[in-house]
Amino acid sequence: MLLTKDILEAGISKQLLSKYVKKGYIERVAQGVYLSKDAFEDDMYVLQARSRKAVFSHETALYLHDLTDRDPLQYTVTLPSGYNATKFKDKGVYVYFIKSDLLNLGVEDGKTPLGRTIRIYNKERTICDIVRNRNVIDPAILNEAVRRYLSAKEKNIPKLMKYAEEFRVEKLIRQYVEVLI
Repeated sequence: MLLTKDILEAGISKQLLSKYVKKGYIERVAQGVYLSKDAFEDDMYVLQARSRKAVFSHETALYLHDLTDRDPLQYTVTLPSGYNATKFKDKGVYVYFIKSDLLNLGVEDGKTPLGRTIRIYNKERTICDIVRNRNVIDPAILNEAVRRYLSAKEKNIPKLMKYAEEFRVEKLIRQYVEVLI
């Protein structure tokens, strides 16, 4: 998989890129994203390549962090408020919006199932997001995710509580922590 910016940085012109597409050596799968004929398309990576502002979140982040066994029925991303999300919604992606100053809180590099790097929220931010949106999240998924997080060795309760305070779910998170630890 190639991105136009990577191709240009390698010294290959857009004209040569167009010739490769016309001859069928590579295929354009999205604006600025190209795939060789023998490569597997990585939908998550393609979505991320369409906008660096998008962050994989909620059920998708739970799945990638192994906090649920359920494959997401649709990918979930978070974007800054006011962002035109049509290109995501048209692809069946569920979009959450958040104030720009909170968008990058808890962002880290993660890996798609095919091993490509994408932006994803860390476990603590993901737990806060699903608790904040508990009215649209399956309660079984929410409870399993919180239980798995709190029983994991890599948990960071101080960071979780800091994020919970930022997102005004501190009381709910504290209840989960007290019951499950």
